[in-house]
Amino acid sequence: MPVRPKQSADRRQFLAIAAAGIGSVAMPSIVRAASPNEQVRIAILGAGGRGGELANAINQVKQTKLVMVADPDQGRTQSLASKYQATAVTDLREALDSPDVDAVVITTCNHWHCLAAIWAIEAGKDVYVEKPLSHSQWEGRQVVLAAKKAGRIVQLGTQQRSDPIQMQARDFLHNEKALGEVLYVQANRLGTRGSIGKRDTPLPIPKEVNYDLWLGPAADEPIYRNSFHYDWHWDWNTGSGEMGNWGVHILDDVRNVAYQDKVSTPTRMIAGGGRIGWNDAGQTPNLHFALFETESFPTLIALSNLPAHPGKKGNWPAKGDKAVTAPGSGYAVVCEGGYYLGQRGSGHAVDTAGKSIKKFKANVNTVPAHMENFAVAVQTRNADMLNAPIENGHHSTGWCNLANVAFRAGGAFDREQLTSGVELSQWSSMLDDMLAPLSNHGASVEDLKSSPMLTHDPTTERFVGEHAELANPFIKREYRAGYEIKPVA
Repeated sequence: MPVRPKQSADRRQFLAIAAAGIGSVAMPSIVRAASPNEQVRIAILGAGGRGGELANAINQVKQTKLVMVADPDQGRTQSLASKYQATAVTDLREALDSPDVDAVVITTCNHWHCLAAIWAIEAGKDVYVEKPLSHSQWEGRQVVLAAKKAGRIVQLGTQQRSDPIQMQARDFLHNEKALGEVLYVQANRLGTRGSIGKRDTPLPIPKEVNYDLWLGPAADEPIYRNSFHYDWHWDWNTGSGEMGNWGVHILDDVRNVAYQDKVSTPTRMIAGGGRIGWNDAGQTPNLHFALFETESFPTLIALSNLPAHPGKKGNWPAKGDKAVTAPGSGYAVVCEGGYYLGQRGSGHAVDTAGKSIKKFKANVNTVPAHMENFAVAVQTRNADMLNAPIENGHHSTGWCNLANVAFRAGGAFDREQLTSGVELSQWSSMLDDMLAPLSNHGASVEDLKSSPMLTHDPTTERFVGEHAELANPFIKREYRAGYEIKPVA
């Protein structure tokens, strides 16, 4: 039966030894903290496409060195490790047990992120974990608690946090108040994808994959999609849908730029959507819309993986009442005097008529920059310098988790329920846009679902009040024996 790796000596013991001037050679069981003159030795956990991108970033950053790759797919781990003369292993626990590894970069499937992070923290490693942090809000909180308890450096892989235009835009909106008060924000992820297929019989597991390790905390369920890798994103057992895949980047931008990180998670939310047009094995919605209410101003999100017309170019519409169209993968901060239009790597402020006021651009390769920020924090043992500290990442992931919970807690589509009591006219207008192309795909509102308005307590991270019983079962998942995430005291 799988067990967690043995916990290394605690932080206080390490600090006492360091203060006494005793090196790691005398105490090999203690993972050393790299000094500013030493490279941070990193193991990548997960050798898929994202693992390859992070390996390249590690290779570009002078403070880091890739020494090990772990993946339950033997072919993948050997292929990636060989590119960087790193050691290849299939079981991530070998990396966690290794005294030659200072930190891990977690690029596994989403359902492994939290357990791998907690195991790594308990093994005395520092952690860079890819987004979304968690598969559920409860398990994300356990990572935050574990990092705090152990005093480890833990960063979320929302690399846009290392782009200076984020703080420039934040200053423009809130210190200069160049566009006046913020009224609301609309986030978009309007990008096309294709069907993942639907098999009549379960997909055979590739022989080079250790399936028990690949599953980890997830339930052992038959797979009916066509491809084993990547399309796990669209299965609730292993993925978080497009909301957790791309939505977390955009909503993290919104929390940073529009809310100045002053809002952790929403207090009320309502959502709807469905999976239409494909008739495939996917479970997560390819059409998803949500309204988040906070103590300051609301945020909407419009998400679609379909074009407005099958086989044609052009995103699903979501303009609504706005005078300008927000980026398809980005957001609009709607203010009294205009709009800030943000997306990956750039920003643009326009007035209420759409006339350009100011453009934001920085020539930064954000993935290596984010990795360097992590590495220097590890070397200096200064978690305060992290651009995406783990609790902040937990909150940004939370918006996505909560939008998914609202969708999953929903029932038959009810337009009146979605709009009742919502004063923001853009919500109703955006819904009109989101529903209009349904008939182009042979669908109608009867193929969708929607939730009632749900109330969420950001302090307890649970739903309260009316309809809470519909949503709270999704706050924490069931874990497979041997791969449980246990409460952190």
